[in-house]
Amino acid sequence: MKKIFFAFVVCLLLVSPVSAEDINFIPASGNPDIVKHKYYTLSYVDRYKDAEWVAYKLEDFMTVGSAKRSNRFKSDPAVQLGSASPADYAKSGYDKGHLCPAADMKWDAEAMDETFYMSNMSPQEPGFNRGIWKKLEEQVREWAVEMKTIYVVTGLVLNDALTTIGSANAVSVPKYFYKIVLQYDEHGSKAIAFLMPNTPSSSSITDYIVPIDSIETLTKINFFPSLTDQLSDKLEKHVIISNWHFIVRYMRSKKTSQGN
Repeated sequence: MKKIFFAFVVCLLLVSPVSAEDINFIPASGNPDIVKHKYYTLSYVDRYKDAEWVAYKLEDFMTVGSAKRSNRFKSDPAVQLGSASPADYAKSGYDKGHLCPAADMKWDAEAMDETFYMSNMSPQEPGFNRGIWKKLEEQVREWAVEMKTIYVVTGLVLNDALTTIGSANAVSVPKYFYKIVLQYDEHGSKAIAFLMPNTPSSSSITDYIVPIDSIETLTKINFFPSLTDQLSDKLEKHVIISNWHFIVRYMRSKKTSQGN
C-alpha cells in the first residue's frame, strides 16, 4: 500500500446545531437486501454471500458488561435469499470474521448473540483477524469510550475476481476490509477510515488510514448520504489526523524514536 502523508489540522469541522438522532447514517449502494437487526444494519449481497457493509451506532456503555461470547454462529433468517452458513467455513483455513465485533456488544446478551449471524461474518485470514484487525477493533472501542457516541461502518471490497469457500454456498474471500468511524454531534464532526489487506501484518493501524473518498471509489458506496454535500466533502476527502488523539500520539512517538 502506498505511503500516505498527513497534514495536521488543529480545528474541528463545525456544523450547525443538529441532534445526531435526527440524521440517518445508513450507507447507500443500491443493493436491495438491507437487513435491519436490533443493534446493527447490513447490506447483504447474495452474489457474493457477504455483507458489503455493516453499520451501527456505538456508545461508550456498550463496550463494557458481563455478556459472554456465545460462539453460536448461525445462518441469518432475515436475509431474503439465505445467508452463508457455518458449514461453509469448515476446513477452509479462514476465520469467521465479525464485521460488527462481538466485543462491541458486551453490554447485553441479546446484542452479543445477534453479532453471530453469518451475515455479519466474512472470511478472514487467521493472522489478520486475530492481529491487526483486532487492534483496530480495540481502538474503535477506545474512541467510543472517549467520545461517548460514534458511528461505525465496516465492510469489504467485493468483485467477481475473488476466490470462494464453501460447498453449499460460494462465499467470496475479500482481499481488503475497511472500517470507517464518524463522530457527529452539535459541536462538530470528524471521521476517519482504514483500508486493510486481508493478510497478517506487524504494521501500525496508522499505516492503513485512507480518505473515505478512496473507499467510496473502490466500493461504489455512499457512506454518509444524509450529510450535507459541504460536510461530506470535508469529512471524506481529507485525512485530518489531528482530531484523533491516539494517532497523534503514535506519530509523535514514531518521530521521536526515529530521531534517537
